[in-house]
Amino acid sequence: MKKKLLFLSLLTINIGLFAQWKPAGDKIKTKWANEIDVNNVLPEYPRPIMERSAWKNLNGLWDYAILPAGAAEPTAFDGKILVPFAVESSLSGVQKTLGKDNELWYKQTFTVPSNWKGKNILLHFGAVDWKTEIYLNDIKIGTHTGGYTPFSFDITPYLTSGNQKLVVKVWDPTNASYQPVGKQHNNPHGIWYTPVSGIWQTVWLEPVSKKHIAHIKAIPCIDTKKVSVKVDAENTATGDIVEVILKDGSSVVAKAKGAACQELSLNISDMKLWSPESPFLYDMEVNLYSGGKLQDKVKSYTAMRKVSTKRDANGIVRLQLNDKDCFHFGPLDQGWWPDGLYTAPTDEALLYDIQKTKDFGYNMIRKHVKVEPARWYTHCDRIGILVWQDMPNGDRSPQWQNFNYFDGTEVKRSPVSEANYRKEWKEIMDCLISHPSIVVWVPFNEAWGQFKTEEIVEWTKAYDPSRLVNPASGGNHYKVGDMLDIHHYPQPALKMYEAERATVLGEYGGIGFPMQGHLWQTDRNWGYVQFKNKKEVTDEYVKFAEELKRLAKSGYSAGVYTQTTDVEGEVNGLITYDRKEIKVEEGRVAKVNKEVCDILK
Repeated sequence: MKKKLLFLSLLTINIGLFAQWKPAGDKIKTKWANEIDVNNVLPEYPRPIMERSAWKNLNGLWDYAILPAGAAEPTAFDGKILVPFAVESSLSGVQKTLGKDNELWYKQTFTVPSNWKGKNILLHFGAVDWKTEIYLNDIKIGTHTGGYTPFSFDITPYLTSGNQKLVVKVWDPTNASYQPVGKQHNNPHGIWYTPVSGIWQTVWLEPVSKKHIAHIKAIPCIDTKKVSVKVDAENTATGDIVEVILKDGSSVVAKAKGAACQELSLNISDMKLWSPESPFLYDMEVNLYSGGKLQDKVKSYTAMRKVSTKRDANGIVRLQLNDKDCFHFGPLDQGWWPDGLYTAPTDEALLYDIQKTKDFGYNMIRKHVKVEPARWYTHCDRIGILVWQDMPNGDRSPQWQNFNYFDGTEVKRSPVSEANYRKEWKEIMDCLISHPSIVVWVPFNEAWGQFKTEEIVEWTKAYDPSRLVNPASGGNHYKVGDMLDIHHYPQPALKMYEAERATVLGEYGGIGFPMQGHLWQTDRNWGYVQFKNKKEVTDEYVKFAEELKRLAKSGYSAGVYTQTTDVEGEVNGLITYDRKEIKVEEGRVAKVNKEVCDILK
């Protein structure tokens, strides 16, 4: 009888929670929207490249309020919001605009598991857009600016017994200020989309020892058959030791120890190389010792691969992977969702776009002016897909000159805007630097927010010499970095060519097909060219791919097709925005795509 009453009580609680939340609005949604459990939202471990066994997910229904900027913490809240979906999204259950004159308040209570006693407790935020203030038990414990990278606080000193009160305040002016925003816009139209404000990635707790591992940087070098590993740790002292162990399955292939502040070098005599065809990953175990006792242990992974450029027999500078010519070919991937905006409804959804890209026969994704959650990059590492990583754009732009070397005047940013760009770009590179799938950094796109190009590109190259740098995709063009990147719509065309660097087609295509029943809006839909059915779209796609094959022989070393999915008013995706329909004849597309990828072999 007691078990029956307990079951009925839990059932009543769950029904009550679901009654407090449903997707807001009447826009199209993905199938995964129906699979969301408010008691178990995005339950997968959020940082698989540095994983511990114990953690607690704080995603779920929180209290929220929208108040004028500068107002005090609310005593009463407006309702419930489903974290981690942005307040403007359908899946938040709110779907309200924030704007520069308001602030978004969140409140949640949580308990710390009793078996974590004696541990330091870290509070993690996967990403919050944009300026965030954190309060725990009515004490302000920290502030963070930036919309794309994880941050955390050691909340141990501020914990009390029992329930902990967590309050988060967010201000996000979107494109009304200088911050990086990517495609977000306060007036969505054309190629500009709905703003994303507040928490949009997982919030979670993690118990650690006082001395603990904070960050791992692993950089492979196949020329020397070594991988260098730099481990950052908190609260260490002289005599503390870091140990790194590399494994192939259950076999140890390399091991090294060093002082906690030292970079370690591990030799792999019989290397297995990573590539899209064979995405082999070495398991990596990192241990921290103090006084001979294990303080912390994390699971990670790495891969042996090399990205470079080399002039071929015809004098054309080619991109290379593992010292072999490799034509990078993939879609422009915006990473937007009709129901979650920046946030995929589930991990299965997050994986879907990557897997379909692979199924379509591509070997690369250009992640366009957005940064994804850590799990997205791990999926790419495991599936085997090359990633070009854009910096999200922001602030004012100079004149765009796309088919010549820039001869105008660069925008001069304010000191605070420039400092913020440098801070956020470095943070993005730092949090992604160990992912082997990332092979190209892209600091600028089409002159959006472009400034001090030569200086920024040279800094990027110096900060991570293990990867290529695409200085400005589509312009403005300067003779720096590793490639000249041309955009040409709709068909491929070689409008510029450079003998000293690789020449790449950073965007083309944009073949539109507004598929009824799967549209964000019924009018004002946009594509560079538009067709009426899958066959027409596929015929045009194949025609463009055949032209790209011809141009690859004479100059291009990579191609990026626009785009993976429809997004809001853009109907030029290979897949509908709701991910319910493939808009091309998949077999024909996969066949010609493989031919493009193999063109230099």
